[in-house]
This record gives sequence, C-alpha cells and structure tokens, in this order.
Amino acid sequence: MENLALSTQQYFELLPGKQLDLQFTHPVGLRLKTSLVGYSVGQYIIIKHPEPSKLSSYQDVLVAGNMVIVRYIVEGSQGQCCAFKSTIRSVSKHPYIMIFIDFPASIENRELRNHQRYVTHLPAAIYASKEKGEGQARINGVINDVSAKGCGFSFKSNNSKLSVNKTDIVVVIALSEEASLHIPAKVCNSRYQQGKVNVGIAFVDADQQVQQLLEHLLIESDR
Repeated sequence: MENLALSTQQYFELLPGKQLDLQFTHPVGLRLKTSLVGYSVGQYIIIKHPEPSKLSSYQDVLVAGNMVIVRYIVEGSQGQCCAFKSTIRSVSKHPYIMIFIDFPASIENRELRNHQRYVTHLPAAIYASKEKGEGQARINGVINDVSAKGCGFSFKSNNSKLSVNKTDIVVVIALSEEASLHIPAKVCNSRYQQGKVNVGIAFVDADQQVQQLLEHLLIESDR
C-alpha cells in the first residue's frame, strides 16, 4: 500500500479547502460538492460534510463501507481532471461532522487542455470589453499561466462569494513602461479559493497579440 500511495502523491498534493466532487451509486445515484479538510498519504483522506449543520443529511449514502468516486481538478501546464475510487471509513460527529475515506491506491487523470500552458507570474489587468474610455473598471492581478489559447488570471479578495461574470473582456499586459498589450478574450470560469479569485480566460481572435506575448516571454508557440 505504501509504494502504491507514493505513485499517487504527485496528483494529490492538495491544500485544505480544495473543491471535491463526490459521486455515489448506492443506494441511489447522487453527486455532492464538498471540500478537502486534510489527509495522510497512504492512509486516509478527511472531507468536509456537504451540510455540516445537518448530520442527518445524506445519511443513506454517507455511511461506513459505501463506495465513492472522488473527482477534482489539478491546475498546471496541461490541467488535469483526476478521479479515484475509495470507501468511506467512518463519519465523525465530534467536534465537527467530517467524512474519513481510504487514501487511493491509484488515481486516474486526463489532460483538459490541448495546448501547453507555461507557469508565469505576470502582472496584468482585465476589464469588460464593453467599457470604453477612462471609466473602465479594471481588476488588477497576476497571470499565473499562459498558452496560445488562454491564460489563468488571479487577484486577491476577502469576499468568498465574489466571482467574475462569463463575459467578453480585454486582458492588459505591460511589456515595458511605454508599451502594453490589449488582448481580446472571454471569461470561461471563475472560483474563489483561499483569499484569491482564480479566473480561466480564453483568448478570442488575438493571434497577433498572443504571438507577441509569447515572444516577450521567450515561449515558442505550440500552434
């Protein structure tokens, strides 16, 4: 078990609060959204109860011995959708309601992106493309990764309910003190995690600007 656990570690280096999707097939088909509390490699994983204020919620599926499929997204150069099967060990009632499941012997994964993404730490800003002139409401943040087709953008926030609407935007990146790139794009997804809002962005009809950006970062295009 210990050797098998080591082979899964690269796909399970997750921080507490990571969003998880739980799927049950017995006694009924059910999918639940919850989050990671913690884990011990090769032994167990602790998951937050989907409705911690109600112990009776989902008591027909959240029982010791029931099988569960766990899915989650791992961000990185390609983006990975990971999944594994496990068994519920127990459901703790005190001091908090938490679910203990077996640490997986293996984890399946598949790449989500067709284009290589490169990790960056590039100051940038985004604004809705419909906003013109000096009245533009910009969000300042950082581009965490970039490819020929899109990028990951994040900014700090104390509001856990804050998200960015799926809309057409412009990504602004300073190349120097005198020059900046304005790349047309659209917001694909947005989620809050540990003091930051992470935004998935797809570039739209911006081949020339994107090529200029990749060259600026000394990245060869993978088109």
